[in-house]
Amino acid sequence: MFTGIVEEVGTVVSVRDEGTNRHFTLRARMTPELRIDQSVAHNGVCLTVVALDNDTYAVTAVQETLERTNLGDLAPGAGVDLERSLRIGDRLDGHMVQGHVDTVTECLSVEDLAGSWRFTFRTPEQRHLLVHKGSICLNGVSLTIAELDDLRFSVAIIPYTFENTVFKDLRVGHRVNLEFDVLGKYVERMMAGR
Repeated sequence: MFTGIVEEVGTVVSVRDEGTNRHFTLRARMTPELRIDQSVAHNGVCLTVVALDNDTYAVTAVQETLERTNLGDLAPGAGVDLERSLRIGDRLDGHMVQGHVDTVTECLSVEDLAGSWRFTFRTPEQRHLLVHKGSICLNGVSLTIAELDDLRFSVAIIPYTFENTVFKDLRVGHRVNLEFDVLGKYVERMMAGR
């Protein structure tokens, strides 16, 4: 479980394919505090640390993950939003995030509002899971939906978030991992009687 509050932006050092899996080696300040078998969110995707080496660590994404997220787009030098899992007793500053990406959406526009930014994205097929002023997780960042219609939704980004996440590198056409609010997903399932 995560909160959507990014701890740092790590850097992809190398990418290696093995069968249908893709192994990523990343450099991050948090590496000395990690341990093998620990969960870390990468652009909102929960992956397990499988190797440690000084200031780098490795994770593996399986084919299912590569097909459902933007991790397959990552290349050496790319920035990645990182968050370690929530510890019992920690503050929940964002919202409950599972690290299980539901879909990928596309960035449609980036507006500099002279003090903040508005990022607009294509509304996904599961529009009914989006709520105006509700929580959403984009590339591992807990955000509030500022505007919503059938075709697009927007979020407002404060300077701190812009500077300390991969939002500063996000451009029109980039693919972004999206995780809907887990509470909405449970309500939908209960309403459907499943």
